[in-house]
Amino acid sequence: MKKHLACVALCATASIGAAPPPSPDAKLRAMAAPVSAARMKATIEKLVSFGTRHTLSSQTDPNRGIGAAVRWAEAEMKSYGLPALQVCDTVTGPRIPTPTRVCNAVAIQRGTERPNDLVIITGHIDSRVSDPMDAVKDAPGANDDGSGTAAVIEAARVLSKRKFPGTIVYAALSGEEQGLHGGKIMAEYAKAQGWNVIANLNNDIIGNSCGSDGVCNSRQVRVFSEGPRWQGHEALAADIRRFGGENDSPSRNLSRFLDSLADRMKFGIDVMPIWRNDRHGRGGDHTEFLNAGYPAVRFSVAVENYNHQHQDLRVENGVEYGDTIDKMDFAYLEKVTKLNVAALAAIASAPPPPEPTVEGAVSTDTTIRFPRVTGAARYLVRWRRTDSSQWQVSREINARSMPLGNGCFPPPIAAGGPMADKDLICDVVLPHIRVDDWVFGVSSVSRDGFESPVAAAVPGGAFKPYVPPEKK
Repeated sequence: MKKHLACVALCATASIGAAPPPSPDAKLRAMAAPVSAARMKATIEKLVSFGTRHTLSSQTDPNRGIGAAVRWAEAEMKSYGLPALQVCDTVTGPRIPTPTRVCNAVAIQRGTERPNDLVIITGHIDSRVSDPMDAVKDAPGANDDGSGTAAVIEAARVLSKRKFPGTIVYAALSGEEQGLHGGKIMAEYAKAQGWNVIANLNNDIIGNSCGSDGVCNSRQVRVFSEGPRWQGHEALAADIRRFGGENDSPSRNLSRFLDSLADRMKFGIDVMPIWRNDRHGRGGDHTEFLNAGYPAVRFSVAVENYNHQHQDLRVENGVEYGDTIDKMDFAYLEKVTKLNVAALAAIASAPPPPEPTVEGAVSTDTTIRFPRVTGAARYLVRWRRTDSSQWQVSREINARSMPLGNGCFPPPIAAGGPMADKDLICDVVLPHIRVDDWVFGVSSVSRDGFESPVAAAVPGGAFKPYVPPEKK
């Protein structure tokens, strides 16, 4: 008995003195720590060695052309123990005059709890020179977009060693320079699989820090995001005018999530939010995900060097042109990739964002309503002034024991039988908060503290493709 009591006392002392478990942010920093500039440099050297990766180049040559590059990327991701495949389609277009097979190298890391909830990282593996139809000249494509492809492959290497509740998809896309074909093929594949795509993180030109005018910036990365969602925008326009949502598409709130994450991670890289879909008059593969209704953003360098994009290799008046590896900043690429890795892990670890609505017209109080989310232990109701760029105020709501007057209940018409999470509607009343003066949103938080992006309670704010309501 004395031995037993001594053991109890000793165990209690050990328990009291035990270090607390690491915070979610500490876990994310640890997950991103193995990201290696040297590994990514080796990846880009390999990509450059294929001579050209033009979409119209050889698909059968074992050493040169797009086919060899895609096969290598697929094999590389398989070497990390991930199921990998090629997702292909035959396409034509203004820059693909004859039917051509376009293939993406894709690896799928299945989630342990919510395998149908996905976050997808993409970069395009194809390259080009000055003439977009020239499939013969050497087109190294080191930064555009060997850098994005290297980030995809490095993320696969680092995160494949871990398990996540949600699924992570790693995709090296082809056909971008010929018309965003790889992005469209991938978005259509996601739709055909019935995937719930929480986010697409598209990385396109993320490996240099100095521009063609000599301006340098290695401290920031631009994240482009659309404002009102494009998919369904015509049907949503009237409601957005009445209820708001001009600045709260899922992609815009994804950019806010990334901005906050970068501030907390302290990788030496800050997000410069660019509130437009892409660079002026230009495009990237994330646009095809947006067209399909999936939240998507583009990562791109803070300062572009136009001498090293879409250029024949040459020297004119002492100026070097061409997208070669010696013009890259691998320390910068490492920081951007670490942010991507942390974001992938965070989104795959958190439950999906809720689908909130808001009421409160002609009232001194505001009511937020949303279906309960599977896997959410609690929620954060957030709000901000309409002219604020970031969420300003939050209130934590426990999923099981909400405050008096609030709770998750079956809808009035619900019959008997077991209730699924989606059948439990959560009501949160915010006394003395006028709906007119704020934008509201809700995020889901897992049992171990990982928070989803915020979904805004506005028309089209849900992180799912917009489906028009059935006409009565």
